[in-house]
Amino acid sequence: MRTQVPHRWEWVADKKRKATLAKIPVEWILPEHVIKDAASRRKITGSFIEALLSDRECAITNITSPVLIERICERQYTSTEVTLAYCKRAAFAHQLNNCLHEIFFSDAIKAAGELDAYLANTGETSGPLHGLPVSLKDQFHVKDVETTMGYVSWVGTFEGEKGTGQEFNVESQLVEELKSLGAVLYCKTSCPQTLLLGETVNNLIGSTMNPVNQLLSCGGSSGGEGALLALGGSTIGVGTDIGGSVRIPASFCGVYSIKPSFGRFSYRKVANNDPGQTIVNSAIGFMSTSLPALDLFMESILSTKPWLRDPDVVEIPWRPHLKQQPKKLCFAVMRNDGMCTPHPPIARGVGIAVEAAKRAGHEVVDWQPPPHSEGVAIHGACLGADGGHDVWKQLAILHEPLIPQMEEMYGGGPTDPMPVPEYQDYALKRLRYTARYMEYWNSTVEFTGTGRPVDAVIMPVAPHAAVIPNRYFHYGYTEIADLLNFTAVAIPITTVDKSVDQTPDKFEPLNDEDLKNWKAYDADIYDGAPVGIQLLGRRFDEEHMISIAEEFVKLL
Repeated sequence: MRTQVPHRWEWVADKKRKATLAKIPVEWILPEHVIKDAASRRKITGSFIEALLSDRECAITNITSPVLIERICERQYTSTEVTLAYCKRAAFAHQLNNCLHEIFFSDAIKAAGELDAYLANTGETSGPLHGLPVSLKDQFHVKDVETTMGYVSWVGTFEGEKGTGQEFNVESQLVEELKSLGAVLYCKTSCPQTLLLGETVNNLIGSTMNPVNQLLSCGGSSGGEGALLALGGSTIGVGTDIGGSVRIPASFCGVYSIKPSFGRFSYRKVANNDPGQTIVNSAIGFMSTSLPALDLFMESILSTKPWLRDPDVVEIPWRPHLKQQPKKLCFAVMRNDGMCTPHPPIARGVGIAVEAAKRAGHEVVDWQPPPHSEGVAIHGACLGADGGHDVWKQLAILHEPLIPQMEEMYGGGPTDPMPVPEYQDYALKRLRYTARYMEYWNSTVEFTGTGRPVDAVIMPVAPHAAVIPNRYFHYGYTEIADLLNFTAVAIPITTVDKSVDQTPDKFEPLNDEDLKNWKAYDADIYDGAPVGIQLLGRRFDEEHMISIAEEFVKLL
């Protein structure tokens, strides 16, 4: 019988997987029985992964970023000790959950040692993030570390090209800024092939599932970040968002995230899908186990004045005064975007948020902006304008197959790109739609009762809590913020309870997509999954929205 010879891409992927695992110290390799035990469980966060660590390692990896920095500065912990604890927990997380693309623990430990020496010799910290371990989505270039962005074809290259002299020799501006602030970078997390997916699946490592409920996806495209944070292998991470890519995995995995407006933080020298598409820009986003961490992180990065090096960054320093909130706020609520009905636990989560706001004496009104269906159509047209040519260009390098989840969008191969006049017309449509949306928001001053327009909009992140693999049908709830270039924060609210979150006897679908989404709900499968909401703000509204989100956390 003839032995089947693997395709070159399969050989490259296998070699890459083994090389990544080989970077985990031998003493951190988990026994096979632990791996099998994890695979048999629905939930591997919390007590399961913590049982593999010492009490001190648990203590270090269970505190928030600001507290961690404070304790390093007070010399309760050394940077080296903290880095070792996070590297170890991240190593366990990857073996249990398949959430890392790149491991550079040895470089991180060396950098931490240098920070300890600096503190000992000078009595001062190297910056406001001194000793803080930071994980990165695998779009960010770090010198001497590979960037694959979920493509097997990018292994051993610089964004798919060889012989450029840039291989392993480029650093994203944001990475340089983080290092200058004293952060310790130690791993890069998994993302889906093409990035354009609310799950994390690629031909390099397969799937990254949801560690809170392993029957479900961790989300995407910053899915590895969400999974790693849920497993305690990171306290703060950096991702990107063009259709919900930090808000979706944060909500699915039960952590916090913020999608700032594009132009607030540097995207310079960050790898991306179809980088020439600039009508709807991908924004830098941040994910964490706490809101104060996001606050500290953004303020610290902006202290480096990124606008002096990146022409796309607007010169807006951090504005702490915008965090001061009036005693009475007015929230709008969008329970249904008119395209896809949220599942019962999501509807309940939005209701919990609304009732919490009302109990605190805040105003809540209905949100009826220009139809989201119109905005979502513009968003989709812009992202698909190149006809899939960038995707197929990368896949063709090693004849790498398209993942099944992207078959509907790209399965037929590249198609004719959108003609330039039509593309320019969509740019104008986006501007007109955004202007109408802003006008509507301004008009709400007439009925808020506060003398101001609505402060923020409460809405779902997705129509489901996490997602059953290959059952993500509607991205409209997150896409709208990217189209508008508005700020949005995702916060956890509750978890699915199968005894409460049952479907009603009657359901009238809005359309075929709505029916497919509704039929995908299964209370037993979703039981225990995190339920989150997002708070939508206006452009460059990061300080205000972090403060609004912190208010919600207090209320809840």
